[in-house]
Amino acid sequence: MNALRQNLQRFLRPVLFALPMALLALLGAQLLVGPAGAADAQPRSVSPRGALLPDEAAVVRLFEETAPSVAYITTETVQRNALGGAEMSQGAGSGFVWDSAGHVVTNYHVIEGARRVFVQLDAGKPIEAEPVGGAPEYDLAVIRLKTLPRALRPVPLGSSRDLRIGQTVYAIGNPFGLQRTLTKGLVSALDRELPTANFREVVGVIQTDAAINPGNSGGPLLDSAGRLIGVNSAIRSASGSSSGIGFAIPADLVNRVVPALISKGHAPLPGIGVTPVRPDLVARAGISGVVLAEVGRGTPAAQAGLVAMNRRSGDLGDVITAVNGRAVDTLSDFVAELERAGVDSQVELSVKRGERERRVRVRVIDLRE
Repeated sequence: MNALRQNLQRFLRPVLFALPMALLALLGAQLLVGPAGAADAQPRSVSPRGALLPDEAAVVRLFEETAPSVAYITTETVQRNALGGAEMSQGAGSGFVWDSAGHVVTNYHVIEGARRVFVQLDAGKPIEAEPVGGAPEYDLAVIRLKTLPRALRPVPLGSSRDLRIGQTVYAIGNPFGLQRTLTKGLVSALDRELPTANFREVVGVIQTDAAINPGNSGGPLLDSAGRLIGVNSAIRSASGSSSGIGFAIPADLVNRVVPALISKGHAPLPGIGVTPVRPDLVARAGISGVVLAEVGRGTPAAQAGLVAMNRRSGDLGDVITAVNGRAVDTLSDFVAELERAGVDSQVELSVKRGERERRVRVRVIDLRE
């Protein structure tokens, strides 16, 4: 019996070894040969096409002419960690060439607090830049390239005054660090307000549905002619990514602020020489308008006879309720109307003291002078 078992094992051992090898060889042959008739498969020929459609060609030309002037901005900022030590953090945003002298415009919040700033144009190497001026109340800043590259080309300047809802617009920037990204959309609305710093708001803001994401800040918003009509600044989104509601600072405001930043390092700050009561306290008291905490001596407000709140007696003094016939329910409304009027202009204030109302004319001055 043992002899029979041993003979059977000698017979089956080579058969059991050979069977898997045969199956592997058969499978390999199938993989090499593939389905019937596939042995001669070749890459398909490319179907010819005609020229780009006129609209497509126009967008391609717009991008190719503008993209070399769009800046990829990176920053280095020193921050304190939880243990009180210093550590380096990096940020990124967008910008664009303003003039042939190497000035680059971006958002103030892109370079705020930066220790070093670098600018990369087109596919070139990063160039270090130095701050020239900043205006947090407009969320605009200007930096200057320390080394000027060849053929530096400013972005053509357009006007935001004659924009119409429904116009096509294009945004070029570096969302999430993805350089030279082009997105397309419409002017969704005009005359929006964008809160910035110190209870101030940028008025006349452009709303667009062109995709704007983190990293687009400071980049140009262009019309279909490739002209700058705005500076992309903010989005409204629960997730922090584009939700079809983006905001751009209007070009006409940019064209007023940027020259001042280049020449003086700061932008004009329109005012009449008053210190307002904190708006949250005014709102809590149920008061509509601007309550004056102080009126500076020799200021236009003092010359117009405005009276501040008396803290001892509790007398409200003068409450500003309108500027040039436009109601100002809050401090932000008041500041926006002074911005609209501009420095060195005369404005008519509607003022209420107790039950008595009157109108006074006041000159708007630059509070930074």
